[in-house]
Amino acid sequence: MGRRLPVVTDHTAFVRILNMAAPTLQPGTLINEAGDVIRGFEHQGYITDPALATVIFLGIKLGKPVLLEGHAGLGKTEVGKVLAAFLGTRLIRLQCYEGLDVNSAVYEWNYQKQLLAIKIEEGTGQSVEEKEKHIFSRDFLLERPLLQAIQAQDASPVLLVDEVDRADEAFEAFLLELLSDFQISIPEMGTIKARHVPCVVLTSNRSRELSDALKRRCLYHWIEYPSLEKELKIVAARLPGIAEELNRQAVSFVHALRNLALNKSPGVAETLDWAQALMSLGMGKDKLDAALVEATLGCLAKSAEDSAKIKRAGIEQMIG
Repeated sequence: MGRRLPVVTDHTAFVRILNMAAPTLQPGTLINEAGDVIRGFEHQGYITDPALATVIFLGIKLGKPVLLEGHAGLGKTEVGKVLAAFLGTRLIRLQCYEGLDVNSAVYEWNYQKQLLAIKIEEGTGQSVEEKEKHIFSRDFLLERPLLQAIQAQDASPVLLVDEVDRADEAFEAFLLELLSDFQISIPEMGTIKARHVPCVVLTSNRSRELSDALKRRCLYHWIEYPSLEKELKIVAARLPGIAEELNRQAVSFVHALRNLALNKSPGVAETLDWAQALMSLGMGKDKLDAALVEATLGCLAKSAEDSAKIKRAGIEQMIG
């Protein structure tokens, strides 16, 4: 049988039970609705929408991890960074890669320090049990991102598990205990429980399908390519000095590229890189020309095949 929930008749007690797993925010940080997230993110220069803001809001209120999927370059990683800035708390980032294991993600023992301690303790008369207890204490523990995230003392940090799809499927098992109970088991020390539940953001480019067990523990949101109007706002927010006409031309051209079925369609990150490059080249209110676009195509196209396809489609026509 599963664990029975307590019967609660007092409303205050009921709210307290619902919030047992909620993150601990910094003093003075009030988030009462999704609109607070929208305004807070915009203050940090990140233009969001009601759907994403609602998922972030619920992740904070319910203490649930948020899984963000979508094409590369659409601002998934930036969500974790902006969330930490918005909450005024520490950002702890775990960059995933093939072969990532518990030693790199959770913890590792400082073997060199342990060997030195054993050498120093020779002849002290301590028992084997006493020596073992000493060298397997916190003084010899190297905390990696996942363990750091549940060791915060004052308030909940933001844990960004970036590109989780790049890690091996076996690594997901390391995440399950953390994401379900926010605790980590270390054989030599026992179970360490989170003092403050972290705000967890996981990102994936869908290079592989994530396990159902991992998805069940998360609130899910798919980040799509932004509309023309939203991307204009994003560029204006991230590049305050850009001329309105240059912004319009650059964003319109990028949207035209996304209709070409490229191997790697440019994301918002590429739009920002290209717009900044055009500004650096002195572009202001002047109309874009094919020669300049072709000279800076490396900001948008990330393969020879995509560059050739863009040129065949006709740069002049896409500029309008």
